[in-house]
Amino acid sequence: MAPRFAQRFKRIQALMADTDLDLLLVTNRENLIYFTGLTQIECLAVLIPREGEPCAITLWVDAEYVQQESGLTTYGYFFPRESLGSKLVERIKAYGFKAPRIGFERYFVPYAVYDALRQAFSEENFVAAADLFYRVRSIKEPEEVELIRRAAAAACRGMEAAIKAVRPGVTELDILAEAEYAMLKAGSEGSPFRPQVVSGERTLLTHPCASHKKVQPGEVVVIHLGATYEGYCAKMCRTVAVGAISPGREEVYRILVEAQEKAISVLRPGARSWEVDAAAREVIKRAGYEEYYLDVVGYGVGLRQSEFYPIIGKGRTEIIEAGMVVDLLLPTIYRRDIGGPRITDVIYVGEERNEILTDYPKELVKV
Repeated sequence: MAPRFAQRFKRIQALMADTDLDLLLVTNRENLIYFTGLTQIECLAVLIPREGEPCAITLWVDAEYVQQESGLTTYGYFFPRESLGSKLVERIKAYGFKAPRIGFERYFVPYAVYDALRQAFSEENFVAAADLFYRVRSIKEPEEVELIRRAAAAACRGMEAAIKAVRPGVTELDILAEAEYAMLKAGSEGSPFRPQVVSGERTLLTHPCASHKKVQPGEVVVIHLGATYEGYCAKMCRTVAVGAISPGREEVYRILVEAQEKAISVLRPGARSWEVDAAAREVIKRAGYEEYYLDVVGYGVGLRQSEFYPIIGKGRTEIIEAGMVVDLLLPTIYRRDIGGPRITDVIYVGEERNEILTDYPKELVKV
């Protein structure tokens, strides 16, 4: 096993000891990539005991490949007489556990796996352990930062292509098509979320995605793109004015850029998440728009486009550490007459200074 993967297991085992967990079950694609380095993943799970060596379980035809590539002792199951769930139960018992406290991820545990586990062990000992995974993934190794940097470069190429495609009469999907093609040509392996190319009143929706709507003169177009490289994500957002837009919307974009810059200046090792948020919020408050503003302005970024440690927001107490990668700041001013413009970037927190990985001009684009 490569040393960096061995260290990842040791770090999460230390967190397991702090929370009195016997085992962690890993079936989520993001965590499987993190602990094995494999991106071609199907029918795979990893078991991490609090003490001892972790192991992998997969289809028997893939077991040799998984063991060779990951360095983990790998057990194959013979489908259909065996299943991933039954093999997990077998290996948990082989560790010597009779009533283990098992930690689960936030998402994507197959029902068949869960059903096999609850038939063999008490559900009273099943524990939500998503925070452990997000915490251990929050400090990025140099190799991880480089992969995010490559994803960010692809996202920037997509943004450049999207902006060139904006003009009255084209659909949001037309613009997105140009962006996605450019990102794929630049090395992206696909978007980590449904890309958001939205215009007009649709820019005030919370989680919009590109549609057949045609761009009209006098509207703003919000372009929120993501790219991936070997599983790692980057995302960015910019705003385009199509012809003359209202002075209020131009002012909103200027305020958001200033708020983002203030937040980035406070984003440093030792700061608490609420302090980063407060720096941005003060700009919004001074402009008179705090009541129209959301309470979260950023998340960790890595194997997921929005990881849940740290969360940058009002009242959040996470401590910012060197090596974290976060995005700042997607909310708009949610007021119908002037709201809609948005901006966000992915930032690496260094020991001495920050690096904006999505290095692309921030001024309001006018076409």
